[in-house]
Formats: sequence, C-alpha cells, structure tokens
Amino acid sequence: MPTQANLIGSGCPPLQCRASLGFPTSGLTATGSTQGTALTLPSDFNIFTTVAASTGAILPATGAQIQVTDTIIVVNHGASALNVYPPTGGTIGVLAANTALSVPSGKTAWFLVVGTNAFAASVSA
Repeated sequence: MPTQANLIGSGCPPLQCRASLGFPTSGLTATGSTQGTALTLPSDFNIFTTVAASTGAILPATGAQIQVTDTIIVVNHGASALNVYPPTGGTIGVLAANTALSVPSGKTAWFLVVGTNAFAASVSA
C-alpha cells in the first residue's frame, strides 16, 4: 500500500491522498453486547482504545458509501476481545448471518466488502 508521502510526491493532491488511504478515527470505545447495540464504525480506519468484555462494533451496510472492494480496518488496542458484527442480515467470511468475528486484544482486522453486506476478513497474527 502506498504512503501519503509517496502519493503526494507523485503529484497527487493531499486530500485525495488521504481519501485514497483512509481517514482514521482513534480513541473509540466499543459498546453494546449485541449486533443491535454495538457501536457503528464511524470511518474506514477505526482504532479502539477501550474494549470491555463482550462489547463490539458493527460494520456499515453496503450501498452508496460502502461498495464491493472497499476495505474497513479495525484496530483493537483495548483490554478485551472486540466483537465485530456484520450489518443486519450480513455475513463475515463463512460465519452464519449476523455472527460477530472476534478480534483479540492487540490485533488488527481487515474487512473487505465482497458482496451486498458480505465481508471477507483477515485478522493479524
């Protein structure tokens, strides 16, 4: 993946560089213990610093803003595992519809949109 410095150095305008690489939101706190009460992810690059046991976040629904091939990054710098839910009726990988993917403390998950409310996922080692 390119860096902002390399994109700017190649003539890309600064705001376009930021949009190309994602807008980070840091200091997030996981909420709720179900898909319906989890924190809706506010951006395409999300850094959680407060994660209590059994709390989570929910991926945005696909549509005008989120489309196939888009990537959403979730960083868990909290003390507990973070449950990341698909949008209502959606799936993550081969998990059943509406089932959360657990992102362990200290790990990062990449979610790739592969269809309507369908996501592939990769969790860092």
